[in-house]
Amino acid sequence: MNNHRKRVHPGSEKVSAPSRAALSALLWEKLFRETSESLGLQGRIRQMLVAAITQGHLTPDAPVPSSRFLSDTLKVARNTVVFAYQELVSEGYLVTRNRSGHFVGQAAQQRNMLDIIASPGSDDETDFWHERIHARPSQQRNIRKPANWQTQPYPFVYGQFDPALFPTSEWRECCMKALSIVDIRSWAQDLIMMDDPEIIAAIQNQVLPRRGFSATKDEIMVTVGAQHALYLLADLLVRPGNKVGMEEPGYPDARNIFSSRTRHVVPVPVNEEGVDVEAITADMDMVFVTPSHQCPTGVTMSMARRQALLEKAGACNTVIVEDDFEFENSFIDKPFPALKSLDQNGRVIYVGSLSKTFAPGLRLGFIVGPKPLIDELRALKRLMLRHAPSFLQRAFALFVSLGHYQSFLRRQSQIYGQRERALRDALMTYLPTFQIISSPGGSFCWVRAPEHIDTTALTAVALQNGIVLEPGEVFFSRVSKSARRYIRFGYGSIDEPKIAVGIRTLAELVAQHFPAASRKR
Repeated sequence: MNNHRKRVHPGSEKVSAPSRAALSALLWEKLFRETSESLGLQGRIRQMLVAAITQGHLTPDAPVPSSRFLSDTLKVARNTVVFAYQELVSEGYLVTRNRSGHFVGQAAQQRNMLDIIASPGSDDETDFWHERIHARPSQQRNIRKPANWQTQPYPFVYGQFDPALFPTSEWRECCMKALSIVDIRSWAQDLIMMDDPEIIAAIQNQVLPRRGFSATKDEIMVTVGAQHALYLLADLLVRPGNKVGMEEPGYPDARNIFSSRTRHVVPVPVNEEGVDVEAITADMDMVFVTPSHQCPTGVTMSMARRQALLEKAGACNTVIVEDDFEFENSFIDKPFPALKSLDQNGRVIYVGSLSKTFAPGLRLGFIVGPKPLIDELRALKRLMLRHAPSFLQRAFALFVSLGHYQSFLRRQSQIYGQRERALRDALMTYLPTFQIISSPGGSFCWVRAPEHIDTTALTAVALQNGIVLEPGEVFFSRVSKSARRYIRFGYGSIDEPKIAVGIRTLAELVAQHFPAASRKR
């Protein structure tokens, strides 16, 4: 007997149900409709993703939709989605995996992500604090690096720790020596507003001579990094009516620090010889410069320009703050001496770092200036934090006095020279339309992309493919199409063999996403 039972094919009972993609699209459309329109498209996408995580639609380590899918679903530009993803990556809430897309980060378990969305809340507590917070440093434009940059295969980042170069055994030796009974008795006490005399001696005898000048112990003060030094100087010397000349492009954190004290931070253009002295005016109370390896262009200020700058400062009665942020990294045979070494009138305040490339987490820097200034800076530092951790000061002083510091710098200089040549060769081979502007030396290259390329957009695309770049627009006082053509390629944290592969991969992305710019002009 024939059984005319209808055959059911596997899965056919679900044919009339919406597909998985359709269900996903419906969910994202719903979450997007529930966001606040006052946030703008990027903010709404971020808020939508936050809601998806906090409501349990996405769990830690779960994949998030591709930027193309979300762009099509929400009817927004793909770059808008990419930028929203990049912001959440920089906060550590999303992570990228090479050629696999974005995933929910583990940090989502530890913090309510709704806190990072600037929503127009009107509850009493929000209003209470909005009325009392008179500054908004969180809204300043800053250099940002993805929280997971170390896990990416091609991290072209600047000024970060490289475990392959760190002298672990030598540093451990110095830390152990600093824990001897005699040393403990020296550094364990409260130094109040003084510094460890051993580290002051190390700066006097081994650090400053490399920069071509000397100073007495009363003219040197240790800080918690060079940026702390800039903050102290701004706090002591800059008042609301003062005018500060700032390199353009220039170090954004310095610009932000000075801008928090005065509204009169004036851009001073930089050209192939350094800061344009003619643009410095008589009403400028202070000028901030990075003459040895300009931030971010990498240009070295010529000797003639240095003399002209000092003469102009004397004529205008202006103070010069010299941030010698790259002095640890120079690999050229005869680097120019510091601007401070040419100063005959005590107008130059010298700011240096002891740990930027060695180990940024140590946060050790210093200021060299006239004794009256250093005395007041010490008193101000006491109000802020008394002194830098004295154990670290002693350990670093031992690191210098035992010869490890100079040995480390020599080894690092050799490796940086090799990496820099590899980067320049790769850029000229794979991205010939990208122009290298910076001078040799230091630990980065400043590069101008063809006019068709928005480097902020390129950075977002590159990050999705494991390449970490630093777009250049943040170094300019104002965002413009021209500013968005620049990139800073750091090579302090990427192994030499990976440089050419990373640039070749970047060239492929340029050809794919910016085809008009990939043609050689």
